[in-house]
Amino acid sequence: MTETTDKQTLAAEPSDYVQLLKPRVMSLVVFTALTGLVVAPGEMNPLLAAISVLCIALGAGAAGALNMALEGDTDALMRRTRGRPVAAGRVPRGDALAYGAILSVASVTLLGLGVNWLAGGLLGLTIVYYAGLYTLVLKRRTPQNIVIGGAAGAFPPVIGWAAATGEAPWQAWLLFLIIFLWTPPHSWALALYSAGDYAKAGIPMMPVARGARSTRLQILLYSLVLVPVAVLPGLVGLGGPIYLATSIGGGLVFLLLAWRLFRSRAGDQPDKAEAVGREAALYDVRAEAKSARNLFAYSILYLFGLFAALLIETALL
Repeated sequence: MTETTDKQTLAAEPSDYVQLLKPRVMSLVVFTALTGLVVAPGEMNPLLAAISVLCIALGAGAAGALNMALEGDTDALMRRTRGRPVAAGRVPRGDALAYGAILSVASVTLLGLGVNWLAGGLLGLTIVYYAGLYTLVLKRRTPQNIVIGGAAGAFPPVIGWAAATGEAPWQAWLLFLIIFLWTPPHSWALALYSAGDYAKAGIPMMPVARGARSTRLQILLYSLVLVPVAVLPGLVGLGGPIYLATSIGGGLVFLLLAWRLFRSRAGDQPDKAEAVGREAALYDVRAEAKSARNLFAYSILYLFGLFAALLIETALL
């Protein structure tokens, strides 16, 4: 056994395998999937609902583990991701791949056999889409990577709805569309003040491939489409007055932040030379990039608020 392998084996901790699951991403996936499950018509057996949520969580974690395994080399070049278990050498790439593959098979099989195969098939499609199409094909080849690949993160409410009803009607796909349109402004806002990292890693994110000014314009344009679409559930009976108030009020703030970002110089200057730790990499930015940071941070709250409003209204019925 090589010295490197020994260090990897000795350094690996249970927390590293939890980190491989990308728990922060997983929490948003579970939340949006739970929303789809709860707002779907009819009542679902509580045990089957719990199995569904568990399987979706494991499937999201599996996709995260596969992504980290496949991107270990590029993650090591970026300050935001270089502390990840594979990039830092704490977990061997092969172990992460096996871990992700086992969780993938287990989650899809259990969801298919225990609940229904439409939900199981959609979960399997999401894992393959994210780990295969996005990670291996799109991310390194096109600045539209996050647009096309964003579909993977938009599937959870459809999976939840399918688990509850065995169907995936247009209302579920409306929730899909909201997340799909939300992903580019959210991700490109982060990319605007992480462009140096992406350039170093050879990843053609929009600010690297098209420049900061073009990226700011595209963020604004996507935001102008996203906000009206996000209001639609309140107009078609999927959401009620709480949702309408949240989507309109939250959407206006989103547009204001997108406009301020468009008018700013965020991304025009290189990244800061160094930042220590994940939180610093996410939020410690130059003064001119604060508008990008603000939109990035608010976008998470905005999406959470939309789906929380749907859950609250369903619970009050």
